[in-house]
Amino acid sequence: MNAETLRDLSRDELDTKAQELREQLLKLRFQQSTGQIESPQMLRGVRKDIARIMTVRREKDLERKPASAAATDAAPAASGE
Repeated sequence: MNAETLRDLSRDELDTKAQELREQLLKLRFQQSTGQIESPQMLRGVRKDIARIMTVRREKDLERKPASAAATDAAPAASGE
């Protein structure tokens, strides 16, 4: 799964995909604890996919935020004194 395909999905689709991956991660952790996991690298891949989804969700949140609100958020931090 790459970030470009994730960016084409809606917010709801991203949430659904993230939930599915979390469930898959839970199952993989159970398999690992019982020694039945086929490929330990799958855990790492699923965690990275979840992180990609969270990153794309954050990007979408920042795009929806109005530019004026972003400017007012940065102004107090810049003055500092």
